[in-house]
Amino acid sequence: MRGPSPSKDVRLPPLAAIQAFEAAARLGSFERASEELFVTASAIGKRIAALEAMLDVTLFIRSSRGATLSSAGREYLDQVRTALDLLSDASLHKRGEPKLEPLRVVSTPTFARQVLIPALPGFTAAHPEVELEIMLSIPYLDIMPPNADVWVRFGSGKYPGLNARQLTADPVFAVCAPGYRDQHGPFERPADLARAQLLRCPMEPWRPWLAAAGLDWPEPARGVWLVDLGIMLAAARAGQGLALTRRALAAEWLDEGKLVRVLDIEIPGEAQYYLCTETARPPGKAVQAFSLWLEGVCKQVSQWPRGLPARQE
Repeated sequence: MRGPSPSKDVRLPPLAAIQAFEAAARLGSFERASEELFVTASAIGKRIAALEAMLDVTLFIRSSRGATLSSAGREYLDQVRTALDLLSDASLHKRGEPKLEPLRVVSTPTFARQVLIPALPGFTAAHPEVELEIMLSIPYLDIMPPNADVWVRFGSGKYPGLNARQLTADPVFAVCAPGYRDQHGPFERPADLARAQLLRCPMEPWRPWLAAAGLDWPEPARGVWLVDLGIMLAAARAGQGLALTRRALAAEWLDEGKLVRVLDIEIPGEAQYYLCTETARPPGKAVQAFSLWLEGVCKQVSQWPRGLPARQE
């Protein structure tokens, strides 16, 4: 059975003529259009003349000074550009382009800065098919960007509607900058901390660590109130006092000697980092690949000082 034959009234102008018209209109010159399309100016003129004859309309007004678009030409140019855009975006044109799988990751700022971003080239090199978007949360205010695929959260691991896989099991310990230790130390006994500035952060209180050190001291009541673990760690690195931290956050600066341990006292961290996904949504390939990779990164960080994730500049 034969299909319907094309309508005799349908006449499509040659693509070469359309391209010649669009280039001449955009560049304002037959000569410049010929240079762009690698043909002669005469060929451009003939193609446009043939197009005008086919459409039965004057597209350019010719004069001794050159050619300018007519009102009909300007109207036709808008239609031609729309048609060329559609052709450019056609699926046939994009057949050879790889299909990227989007992956939106929400992370706490400090974890992103100290762990995720330094190791990220390893993931992007291994998974070029994943189009990664990284957004930041505000843990202290419990603000989370919506519509993500993966969340890295700091807390108890109990989040309604989310599957939580523990990334870290880090103990908490005290650090300071070498210069601060040299100026205010030595800190050889817990009582020596009386002359130190204990940096304050609601996400890492001092009382449990001080109790483990045998000090019945209250929470520090003076000093800047820092509501982010990374800011507190940066303040310690800048020589402003002692901070409580974990391997996952401080391993690189400890390894580089920008921070040093204060006393040999550790306590279990009540809050840890968790990788979370929605319970109601099965994880796709990108989520699974990212989850396995990030677990490996955190496992390597946990082995400090024996090893750190390889940094790729």
